[in-house]
Amino acid sequence: MVERLFAEHRGALQAFFRRRIRTKSDAPDLAQEVYLRMLRISDPEAIRNPLHYLYTVANNLAKEQAIIERRQASGIDFNEPAVDEQLRTLPAFDGDLDAAQRFVRLRVVLNQLSPRCRAAVALRFMHGLTYREIALQLGVSPRMTKRYVAQGLRHCRHRMTRLD
Repeated sequence: MVERLFAEHRGALQAFFRRRIRTKSDAPDLAQEVYLRMLRISDPEAIRNPLHYLYTVANNLAKEQAIIERRQASGIDFNEPAVDEQLRTLPAFDGDLDAAQRFVRLRVVLNQLSPRCRAAVALRFMHGLTYREIALQLGVSPRMTKRYVAQGLRHCRHRMTRLD
């Protein structure tokens, strides 16, 4: 069933991806990825509307690809310990000594967090990523991402209050 469905809709899937992504040459690869994901379904006959499911998988894959493209366009290398590097770099505070000292204290407090919690907080507030984007980056659920961010904020508020 999956083979037939994919064979019938391969061209339409590729056209779908060409409309949805920046790198048009990736469309055949993404269509193939849809096929591979469909093959992983344990009981494809149980799907009531296979065509709808096929395009749901394609839509989700297009969203993932858009996130990847947006990351690449931002110039941020998410595979490097960029968060730690950015936390070590002191921004220009134009003579505002209090702000510089608060930043140094915040850097110390953030470094007390677990690596994933610290990354979630930094990606959320330094890079403006959504919980879903952070979840994809960290390999966790959006719900877990929210927990990491909330935990990080609680820790920062508590520790910064004590340091002030």
